[in-house]
Amino acid sequence: MNKEDLNRVFKAYDIRGIYPDELDEDFAYALGRAVASFLNAKTLVVGRDIRNSSKSLFNALAEGISSKSTRVIDIGESTTPMMYFSVIKLGADGGINITASHNPAEYNGFKVVRENAVPVSSATGLNEIKELALSELGAERTNEDIHSQKKNILSEYIANAFNFASAPNAKLRVVVDAANSLGAMISPDFFSKAGVSIVPLFFEIDGSFPNHEANPLKPENTKALQERVVAEGADFGVAFDGDCDRIVLIDEKGKRVSPDLVTALVSRIILRKHPHATILYDLRSSKVVREEIEKSGGKAVMCRVGHSLIKEQMRRDNGVFAGELSGHYYLANNHYIESPLVILLYIMNLMAESSSALSELVAPLKRYFSTGEINFNVKDKEGAISLIEKELKGDKPVRVLHLDGLSMEFKGWWFNLRPSNTEDLLRLNLEADTPGLREEKLRLVRGLINSFNRNS
Repeated sequence: MNKEDLNRVFKAYDIRGIYPDELDEDFAYALGRAVASFLNAKTLVVGRDIRNSSKSLFNALAEGISSKSTRVIDIGESTTPMMYFSVIKLGADGGINITASHNPAEYNGFKVVRENAVPVSSATGLNEIKELALSELGAERTNEDIHSQKKNILSEYIANAFNFASAPNAKLRVVVDAANSLGAMISPDFFSKAGVSIVPLFFEIDGSFPNHEANPLKPENTKALQERVVAEGADFGVAFDGDCDRIVLIDEKGKRVSPDLVTALVSRIILRKHPHATILYDLRSSKVVREEIEKSGGKAVMCRVGHSLIKEQMRRDNGVFAGELSGHYYLANNHYIESPLVILLYIMNLMAESSSALSELVAPLKRYFSTGEINFNVKDKEGAISLIEKELKGDKPVRVLHLDGLSMEFKGWWFNLRPSNTEDLLRLNLEADTPGLREEKLRLVRGLINSFNRNS
């Protein structure tokens, strides 16, 4: 494995690649030594998802960590938020979760945090860890005993959610799609404690993900859940991703609920608890999110995409809550970590106190019409963005931002066009006041991108 190979697996916010072609046990051993050295750690929490390669990678990673005289706190099969929680709860110097999150079965990877579960990204240490790992590759493995302590954190992790919200005072029935992953581990105890009955879907743990990818953002991956919600007459459905740091909700009619609308709903509860507080929303979100936050007396602040960037901005701007279009939700009083279980409690409490179905809560928020995220293959991403900004400035935009790529807001519509960190892709999100205007402006922006590609 050379530097070029490492550049491929070290991403902006984590480490991810195909096993064993792009990362393997020798890489995991070198990474363990690198992280232990970089954090100067005495103890590191290590968890893992249920992928077929995760246990073997854990053994090699733990061996590498131990070779630096760093003690491993082994929390076993763990969601990523469980690993974060464990680092804080156990006072460790950092942590690593072995997971490729929502990627297909052939992938695996590593998410790294320092003490207090503060993310380590390319801007805050991953690049240095990459250089250390490169120097450690090829180091002779000593096969010495792993200095580890096993710790079961599941019950404490679930109990922690109820420190922020009570169980809903309503008899609810929920279909839970675990995607053959860790949602099957956390859901029974969590929903039982909430007094909610569940219909389990794909609860058989299987690291090959035989039913669908553990990525609920793709509509095709929630079709079975949507059908089951309707067939069961359930109150709603929830789909977890592979490492359970994201959720996507399905209403009682079997319709997907866009995660930014969940941000808007949850903001109502947050602002009751924290009047006039600052709430962050990612720049791809519907403008209804900003409107709802401000209507409830809060301060709405736009943020970039990516968990490490959002957590950093929450700390900087004193934000109490943040939501992403991808289904990540963060709470400052829960140490800024992703808090999917707390969000589920908030939504169920909103349903209970209003005696409303989820579709009824969401309906008033569907005021605008979005395209969803559309990807375009573009090699010169910055050149395309520059051309589009130049072409559209004559249309007198109300606001132009360069927070992440290009955001332009006009009367009746807006869009964000941002470059992928890892691929030759531009990602477009566009929203308008009417379906007709949405289609018109989508044709306009698509035409500009296609024209740039033809002429470049």
